[in-house]
This record gives sequence, structure tokens and C-alpha cells, in this order.
Amino acid sequence: MDLSPTGMPLLVALILVALLFDLVNGLHDAANSIATIVSTRVLSPPAAVCWAAFFNFVAFLVFGLSVAKTIGTGIISPGIIDTRIIFGALMGAITWNVVTWQLGLPSSSSHALIGGLAGAGVAKAGFAAVLWGGFFKIGAAIVLSPFIGFLLALVLVLAVSWIFVRSTPFGVDRRFRQLQFVSASLYSLGHGGNDAQKTMGIIAILLYSQGYLGDEFHVPFWVVLACQAAMGLGTLFGGWKIVRTMGSKITTLKPMQGFCAETGGAITLFMATGLGIPVSTTHTITGAIIGVGAARKMSAVRWSVAGNIVIAWVLTIPCAALLGGAFQKLALLLW
Repeated sequence: MDLSPTGMPLLVALILVALLFDLVNGLHDAANSIATIVSTRVLSPPAAVCWAAFFNFVAFLVFGLSVAKTIGTGIISPGIIDTRIIFGALMGAITWNVVTWQLGLPSSSSHALIGGLAGAGVAKAGFAAVLWGGFFKIGAAIVLSPFIGFLLALVLVLAVSWIFVRSTPFGVDRRFRQLQFVSASLYSLGHGGNDAQKTMGIIAILLYSQGYLGDEFHVPFWVVLACQAAMGLGTLFGGWKIVRTMGSKITTLKPMQGFCAETGGAITLFMATGLGIPVSTTHTITGAIIGVGAARKMSAVRWSVAGNIVIAWVLTIPCAALLGGAFQKLALLLW
């Protein structure tokens, strides 16, 4: 434990930076929760962000904390973690999030954090610092989560289309405008449950590395509440450039399709969170939106926009890792 005069102020400052990342995560990934319900005009943008923020916050009442444990102890060796690594991970992730947010690209805040953490760890202790088993499990989720979201949304659209084949378009539209309240709530719940835990894991492993949690890693309840609140607050600010990309540039959505995309994404997030896998909510909902577009016809998807999103996905972990490593080295000069 660092008992020097600068120890506690530095610890508090890093916790505040972590909560800033959580806030930026909510702002950056607000589009994941509300893009479909805004683009289908079921809710206005202000009402949608309030709706999503509430369910982002209450997610801790539904899910356990297995994702937080994966982030805290499953990516790099807990024994090497110190304040400089946490600083590098957070600043690398925040920087990449801000860049992609300004460009309107829905990159993954989750993978930015994972890349920043891995990069900062490598900068300190070389590639031996990385726990490759956990890292590759997350890498597999990078590939699988959008495909699972795609397939689930595609199947849901086909099933719903068959069930309501004799209904009028007006009747279908009215019914699914109501059902989108449920699907958007479930998706926001899954988003808050998976994404907020990533910051919980960072704060908890920081406290553990400084000796404040005793001999056993766990997530204090005040950390849970602080992270859920920061996530919800960030969602209130919204990310309108990314909302536009997710909600209208990839494909045009109707309420039935919005419901299927949100439901397919929510099921994917619930499964991943239950398994303790920190997946990308951005990847998941993007795959689901492409799935509902492809259910109509392949040309309904604007594949050039989808291609740009994929490029951002591919770049996120290596770019965030480079930034995380650079900020870790900068921290050596600062303290």
C-alpha cells in the first residue's frame, strides 16, 4: 500500500478518471441503447436518453459482477498492476473514445478499455504481462457478438413477419411502437449490466493493488453505485452523431424492426454478462441492425457505412493499446 502523502490524492484522482471514462462510455454508447427507438420515432431524443439512463443505472439490481472480475483479474496479471497502468489504460481508452465520437464512428468503449489495459501492461512488463487465455476469450467475443446479434435479429424478424402476415401494416406498426418500450428497456438494462462493470473492475483492481480490499478481490458496493450512476449520467448527455449512424445510416428501421434489433441485442448481452464476458454493446447492436436490414433484402443495408464501422472495430484494440502504453510511459515522468 502506498502510504506516501501523494498516495491517497493520486488514488482518488484515478478513481475520478475511471468514473470519467464511465461517463464518456455512457455518452459514447448511448446510441447503442436509443438509436433504434429514436430512428423509429417511438420516443423523442430527450425522452429516449432519460429512458435509457434509468435502465442503465438500475442494471446492478439484475446482474452479478462476473464481468467486473474478468476485467480486473483476467486480462493482465493482477500482480503487476499499479497506478501508472490504470492511468495508461483509462487515458488511452478515453482518448480513443473521444476521437471516434467526434468522427461519429460507433467503436467499442469496452475494447478501447481492454486495449488500453493490455497496452499499459505491456509497456511496463512486456508481453508476459498479458493473460492470453482471457484476452483471446474476449477476442472471440469480438467476432461472435455481432454475428449472434445479427442471427437473433434476423430470426426474430422472420418469425414476427410470419406471425403477423395477416395483420395490416398500421396494426403492426402500432403494436410494435408499444413493444419497443420493452425491447429498449431490456437492451439498456443489458448495456448497463455489461458496460458499467468494466469500470467497476478497473476501480476494484486499483483498490486491490493498493491494499485497500484485503487479501481477496471484490467490488465494493459504493463502486457499483458510482459506476452505474456515471454510466447513466453519460447516457443523459447522448451521442447524437453516433445515434444518426446507428439509427439511420446503416439501414432504415420501422418499429417492428427496431424491436427485433433491440431484442436480439439484449438477448446477446444477457448471455454474455451471465457468462462474465465483457462484450461490445456497439458490436452487438450493429450486428442486430444489419440483421434486420438484411432480412428485407441485402441492398437495404448500406454496406459502405457498415464497412467503415468494421474498420473502427479492427483499429480499436491496437490503437487504444498504443495510447495506453504511451500514457503509461508519460505517467513515469509525472510520478
